[in-house]
Amino acid sequence: MSQTARSAPGASAPDANRWRALVFIALAQLMVVLDATIVNIALPSAQQDLGISDGNRQWVVTAYALAFGGLLLFGGRVADLWGRKRAFVVGLTGFALASALGGAAQSGVMMFGARALQGVFGALLAPAALSLLAVTFTDAKERAKAFGIYGAIAGGGGAVGLILGGFLTEYLDWRWTFFVNIPFAIVAAAGAYFVIREPEGGRNRSPLDIPGVFLSTLGLVSLVYGFTRAESDGWSDSLTIGLFVAAVVLLVAFRFVESRVKNPLLPLRVILDRNRGGVYLSLGLAVIAMFGTFLFLTYYLQVVKGYTPLKSGFAFLPMVAGMITGSTQIGTRLMTRVPARLLMGPGFLVAAAGMFLFAQLEIGSSYTTVVLPALLLLGLGMGTAFMPAMSLATHGVQPRDAGVASAMVNTSQQVGGAIGTALLNTIAASATTSYVKDHIATAASKPQQQLVQLQAMVHGYTSAIWFSVGILVAAAAVALTLINAGRPGTGPASARGTEQGIEDEVAVPVVAH
Repeated sequence: MSQTARSAPGASAPDANRWRALVFIALAQLMVVLDATIVNIALPSAQQDLGISDGNRQWVVTAYALAFGGLLLFGGRVADLWGRKRAFVVGLTGFALASALGGAAQSGVMMFGARALQGVFGALLAPAALSLLAVTFTDAKERAKAFGIYGAIAGGGGAVGLILGGFLTEYLDWRWTFFVNIPFAIVAAAGAYFVIREPEGGRNRSPLDIPGVFLSTLGLVSLVYGFTRAESDGWSDSLTIGLFVAAVVLLVAFRFVESRVKNPLLPLRVILDRNRGGVYLSLGLAVIAMFGTFLFLTYYLQVVKGYTPLKSGFAFLPMVAGMITGSTQIGTRLMTRVPARLLMGPGFLVAAAGMFLFAQLEIGSSYTTVVLPALLLLGLGMGTAFMPAMSLATHGVQPRDAGVASAMVNTSQQVGGAIGTALLNTIAASATTSYVKDHIATAASKPQQQLVQLQAMVHGYTSAIWFSVGILVAAAAVALTLINAGRPGTGPASARGTEQGIEDEVAVPVVAH
């Protein structure tokens, strides 16, 4: 590479620096993703120690989800304004401090506050990490490898959290599920400060869109909290309905404001692009399906099969192996050779085949013959689909919009997770109740009644998983029909994917276009 290329705005950093930067970006992403599941394993122990009531325990999860989901767009724009490296380091530092506060919590209120702070800094950190990756790796083949690693971590981090959470809770103390974030954050922040060299000329120095921040934050918080309440209080609850109505009104108002203001928080060109819109929608659908499966399979293994938390965490390892294989061996090798839709669509269909196997679960199902192959298919499909999706999410954006485009990836996943948890849990609970009502009369003895309860539980899980199969098929259909970006250098598709007003020398080069 010539000296001119190295010094040009937006040019790639020296090879060694790029790959060292990837290590610290990936480490930060792993911390954020595993935190979503590691705390769930520790929740029963934390609830008992801190005296949190059953009615309030949901706030350990909800406080994080509301802050994270509500502030993601704001965090992405702040990264564009401040600089991605600065936002990345501040996000890591704040996340570490909030984790220390959570680990040291002496009351429920202190725990809820710490989780909300984690969400605030996570909303700054997550889009900064993905946008740093987008502007650091500009060569097609290197970008494919980098996003393969990132996609594997983004997909498999939740399962790693189950293993780590089970180990820490079982052998140390639930507080270590928070404290473990501190060394992750320190190493990633120090490495980022000294290694990452953000390309110049990519900041968005326009004033913040305050009305947009206000409307988007309240709208997303209302939407996420609405689905959270639907899970616990029912879809017909008056507050639940009110939250959904408020979310619609606020987000419609946000859409109107963004089309009128000079410097919008979320430029509509970011989401109205056919390819990026297809990525956001298909990823959101896939996450809806995945979140429910994580939850149901965890309960199936622990309650029905009697696994310990640590053993159930290890049971998810084949899915992690499948995701790594799909991302780094299939996605990375094919991403520069075939259009992204031909990886995403089939990837989601392979994951749907894994879900189909999960839908066959019974009380006596074997891990080896049912759960294991299902996990492998799910991981392989998701890994193959996630990798090009993560890269295509920043397809053709101006460097100054990279942060908010990256934030939309996280927003689609966060909202998808909230929808998936509430919707699939509601379906499962309804199916379980109906099964018990229809079969409990035939159970004369207590052991028979307990058997009916377990059968009802599994019936509820499989009923919901059938919906997950359909959702993944829908995600595949969205990817195959909406996404029309071709492989690198295929001309017409590339031109269609490039936004008006983007000059070639400052646009972020993309792999699939």
